[in-house]
Amino acid sequence: MNITKLTEKYICERPSIRDCIRKGLVNYSALSRQIGHDLGIKKFDAILIACRRYAAKKKGEAGQEKAIINILKNSKIEIKDRIMAVVMEKGLYHNSLIDLEKEIKKKRETLHIIEGANTVTIITGSEFLETIKKQFSREIIKINNGLTQIIVKSPQEIEETPGVIAYLYSVFGDRGINIVESMSCWTDTLFVVNEKDAAKALEALKQ
Repeated sequence: MNITKLTEKYICERPSIRDCIRKGLVNYSALSRQIGHDLGIKKFDAILIACRRYAAKKKGEAGQEKAIINILKNSKIEIKDRIMAVVMEKGLYHNSLIDLEKEIKKKRETLHIIEGANTVTIITGSEFLETIKKQFSREIIKINNGLTQIIVKSPQEIEETPGVIAYLYSVFGDRGINIVESMSCWTDTLFVVNEKDAAKALEALKQ
C-alpha cells in the first residue's frame, strides 16, 4: 500500500482527526509527524502532501454537515422510558407474535419488531416482560431491560441528505452512549439506549 493510501487509512480510522480536518482545525505538519511515527514512515513530505490532499477532498463535506445540523434543528424528539428489547430465535410461531401484538396495541403501548437473518427483536414496554417470558420462554436469547426509546422525527429533507444517521451515531459515540437498538421508518429514526444514557443522548441531540 502506498503512502497516500496508508495516510488516508490512518485518518479514516480516527474519527477525531477526521472531524478536525473537515473543520480546518489541524496542524498538518504535526499530524504528518505523528503519522510517520505511528506507521514507521520516514517520508515526511509525502505524508504531508497526502494529508493536504485528503483535506481538500473533505472540504465539500462542511456544507453537508451544515445541512445535517439544520435538519436536526428542525426535528422533534419523543422519548419513552421503561422500555426493553427482547432478542429471540427466529423459529417462533407467527400466530404467537400476532397475539402479542394485539395485546400490546390494545393498550396503546410501544411495539417494534425487528426481523434479522436468525433472530427477532421485540422492543416494547417493560410491563410486558412476564407475558413474553410465558409465551416465548424457549425462544428467548437475551433480555435488555431498563432502556429508553428516543424517536427523532425529522423533516422530509432527511430523505435526500446523506450522512444524517452516520452523524447521529457519531454524536452518540463521541459521548460514550451505547446504542442498544436502532431502526428507521421514513422520516422517523428510533434509538434505544440505556436509561442512564438518556439525558446525555437528549443533550447531544439538542446541541
